[in-house]
Amino acid sequence: MTGGAGRWLAYALLALPSAVSPVRTRLRVPRRLLRESVTAGKVSTPRCLIHSVLSVGTGALAWFLTILAGLVLVRGLAYPLVAANAYENAWGGPTLAGAWAVHAALGVLIAPAFLAVVTLLGHFQLRLTRTVLGRTPSWWTIPTALALTAAGTLFFIAWLHQI
Repeated sequence: MTGGAGRWLAYALLALPSAVSPVRTRLRVPRRLLRESVTAGKVSTPRCLIHSVLSVGTGALAWFLTILAGLVLVRGLAYPLVAANAYENAWGGPTLAGAWAVHAALGVLIAPAFLAVVTLLGHFQLRLTRTVLGRTPSWWTIPTALALTAAGTLFFIAWLHQI
């Protein structure tokens, strides 16, 4: 992962803890981490609460996707240790080597895709901060944050039910 993408990924993961931090910190983190300034706009208590709620939603989604990326990668590469006896009906089965190859390939392909989505969430988080707390509003960020939070919640529930 390049330095720039790593910074955006880190910023996406910082959305969750920064949701409960003071406004000055929320505006300082993009400047220090991304070298992107956010000029404070009309900051009020309702705007801070809106930003906190929306940042918790997108930040939780970023953390969930990052954890899934690690889980997919580890389970794919260590498939014989995870499911040593249940590979006859698995993808790539009926042999252990085939099942291992398919699961390892999927892990190596899916993990970077999840991390790329988290990087995009970092870009979105900056736009959300600029919209709610800054001076550059975008009409689409708040509805998109609500949609991402709802989709992430549904994805998490679906993931829990398949365990």
